[in-house]
Amino acid sequence: MAYRIFNPPTPQQWLLARALACALAACPLVSASALTSNGAPTASKSLPDLGDGTEMSPAAERRLGDSIARSLYRDPDYLDDPVLAGYVQSIWQPLLDAARARGDLRPDMEELYAWDILLARDRSVNAFALPGGYFGLHLGLVAIVTTRDELASVLGHELSHVTQRHIARNINKQSAQQPWMIGAMILGMLAAAKSNSPDAANAMIIGGQAAAIQSQLNFSRDMEREADRVGFGVSTAAGFAPEGFVGMFEKLQMANRLNDSGNFPYLRSHPLTTERIADMQNRINLTTPSAPAPPAQWEPLMVAARARLLSNPGVDALRAWEADAQPDALQTRSPAQQAATLYGATLAAVKLREFDRVQPLLSRLQAQVRGRPVALRLAQLLGAEASMARGDAPDAVQRLAPAPLAGSGAWLDRAQLILMAQAQTRQALPQGLAQASQNMHVWAQNHPKDASAWRTLGAVYEAQGRAVAAIRAQAHADAIEQDWNAALARLRAAQDLVRTSQWGAAGPDFIEAAIVDTRAREIVQRLREQALQR
Repeated sequence: MAYRIFNPPTPQQWLLARALACALAACPLVSASALTSNGAPTASKSLPDLGDGTEMSPAAERRLGDSIARSLYRDPDYLDDPVLAGYVQSIWQPLLDAARARGDLRPDMEELYAWDILLARDRSVNAFALPGGYFGLHLGLVAIVTTRDELASVLGHELSHVTQRHIARNINKQSAQQPWMIGAMILGMLAAAKSNSPDAANAMIIGGQAAAIQSQLNFSRDMEREADRVGFGVSTAAGFAPEGFVGMFEKLQMANRLNDSGNFPYLRSHPLTTERIADMQNRINLTTPSAPAPPAQWEPLMVAARARLLSNPGVDALRAWEADAQPDALQTRSPAQQAATLYGATLAAVKLREFDRVQPLLSRLQAQVRGRPVALRLAQLLGAEASMARGDAPDAVQRLAPAPLAGSGAWLDRAQLILMAQAQTRQALPQGLAQASQNMHVWAQNHPKDASAWRTLGAVYEAQGRAVAAIRAQAHADAIEQDWNAALARLRAAQDLVRTSQWGAAGPDFIEAAIVDTRAREIVQRLREQALQR
């Protein structure tokens, strides 16, 4: 066999190869889990992590998620609507319980990750998982679901992406591919230097990149299939109907039809929707007997109408609700759809500040949902919103005075508490302020990560003349939303009030002053740690 002898590389070619080799050595092969807080390498693990095979630790993933969440909280599209958030949480918490019972949600992950869902005023049909247990949910997706089971299928799927550590595994996969891509660049540049043909170099570089991209697409599709499978188990274990997966995939297929690029299946990051529908139907046939179609769910349709309106609040869109609510237009719709349309039309009239139309529409809505306690409570809260919008706080308090419903309507408790506290704050009666302060304090203590509750509590404290306590509550809300600098600035302002004895009308509160000092020290330490990590 004859061997071809190549000419030795020139000094310029050696320099090029050495430079690229240095770039190859600088690839992030050491993950964030192998670094201490000051960036120094730690000792390698004596045993591998057999749970997920990733190099990124859960703590490093949470830090990455926090950095992303900081920008999302400041996005103008970020929304914390009490009604929508309560509805989503009523589905989310059973899914977490089911994942915990199945063993998918390990205790260390439950303690370390955020498990927070951020709503966005976006009309696109989308939901996504972020590192560290943060999740995004677009109102466009909430607007198209017609049952709780369909939304549970989406949330269960995204929850499984995190419990199976798909994000960390994906980052690890990309890190492993970078040396091969840089290696293809090295070979391409050396080939160009030898043959004086840029086409040969481009061919080798593009070939290496294409191989890496195809491998990444295959990896992504496998993760999606795994999230479908695990999410199906979590959703059904939580008591949601398995048909929700099929219904949701069919809606996604319709929503994506106009945006489909028409790529071949092997060029997609997700499996074909038809494949996923068939897979879910097979799982349903294997795991559950055939059952009659579930009855219409009124509350999900009313919540979907709210999401559709809040995601598209333009004047023309709001006017369209008025036309939809005309008796002739409603005749062709089911009773549940009629209730949803009347709910949306009433809310649209509130947003347009056409209060002369609100009460007639609200009366029609209440008549439509009579005999359905949860739907009637939704209408009650909407009436209180309308009263607040037109500046009639006493009427809002009166509408919210009836005792909250137990059972299936409990997800509206937070919305009722916040609306009542806001109405009592505007009414500014001592007895009402005391009640609002007590109710919101208990809720905030039981739900310490509820930023809106803390901001509402801060407003109540301010109306009571408790200046230091009001600033401290607002600072706590800033900290929940990862705005540590704003939280520290508020706490410094509260310390200045204490030093100058400007306590407010309620007088000195040394317990609040001590809490402010402690929280300020904690945030300073947190900011120092973040600076070291950067």
